[in-house]
Amino acid sequence: MDRTCELIRQAKEGNMEARTRLVEENVGLIWSVVRRFQGRGYENDDLFQIGSIGLLKCIDHFDLERDVKFSTYAVPLIMGEIKRFLRDDGMVKVSRSLKEINYKIKKETEQYQKEFHREPTLQEISVTLQVDQEDILMAMESGQEVASLHQVIYQSDGDEIHLEDKIEQQEDEIENAMNRMYINQLLSRLSDQERTLIEMRYFQNKTQSAVAEVLGISQVQVSRLEKKILLKLRNE
Repeated sequence: MDRTCELIRQAKEGNMEARTRLVEENVGLIWSVVRRFQGRGYENDDLFQIGSIGLLKCIDHFDLERDVKFSTYAVPLIMGEIKRFLRDDGMVKVSRSLKEINYKIKKETEQYQKEFHREPTLQEISVTLQVDQEDILMAMESGQEVASLHQVIYQSDGDEIHLEDKIEQQEDEIENAMNRMYINQLLSRLSDQERTLIEMRYFQNKTQSAVAEVLGISQVQVSRLEKKILLKLRNE
């Protein structure tokens, strides 16, 4: 990973050789996504070229400060680029195996939320289902409906909103999903008391006094502990 990060850093600085090497070293990753779309009436080489665009976008946007594998971050971007290419031909059929994984992910997420009152991290889902993180992301991405860019998704008083108007929003949702996974990974490193404090303060909008009552400590102690936790998270 250190070598990959160094190549990404060089590519971001304009080193074309490093950029080319990153693409060459991730050819297998692109093909693993392309194989999910076989039998759609397109040559695999064409889909590979489209997927390569997604990989290049990943190189440009990958945050070196995040504790996320490059391949894990790249999968949704590669898949999203291919799906956008296929949208005008209507719904993209996905393999049964991906549908089954997507179903298991939803069931596991629901069960985890009931038991632990938070969303599971990508790693936790991977361990429980014994499925690679990249395959989990493929399944989640494949589970989203793919339709024509010109499909009307909202209409009122003669005004129409088409699917193409929502493309940017969908890309934001992918980024938000990555952010949620990253936040969950950070929270999983905290103690039970620390995690409870952060969840109550920043996800439930509770006051420090309310948190103090639940934790059985003073409001001053909550304030000090909160500052300590935030500094710890920022450092990580």
